[in-house]
Amino acid sequence: QVQLVESGGGLVQAGGSLRLSCAASGRTFSSYAMGWFRQAPGKEREFVAAISWSGRNTGYKDSVKGRFTISRDSAKNTLYLQMNSLNVEDTAVYYCAAKPMYSDSVLEVGGGYDSWGQGTRVTVSA
Repeated sequence: QVQLVESGGGLVQAGGSLRLSCAASGRTFSSYAMGWFRQAPGKEREFVAAISWSGRNTGYKDSVKGRFTISRDSAKNTLYLQMNSLNVEDTAVYYCAAKPMYSDSVLEVGGGYDSWGQGTRVTVSA
């Protein structure tokens, strides 16, 4: 398994932006499909965005399309989530996840991932 550490969370006003990072250990980061999930207080964890191992394929939750962008830098073993036009409904703890995959596909189901980070909290104020 790969070890994952998220960073970049914080408090931001509605309409603002944040960029989350997920640093991965290990030399095989480039063979992992990656994803971002979030869990708001009192709610189930939900899918936010995913990216294939090559970076060529991405997927997003409908409510974040056009506002969030997932990307990866294999040279830095880092996954990113650029979040723009944040609103109070985006308030949650955000988690990154990883799974080694042969196919260059996105994985949008949390149960399919092998490794998870500890999360970083994002709070959006009105």
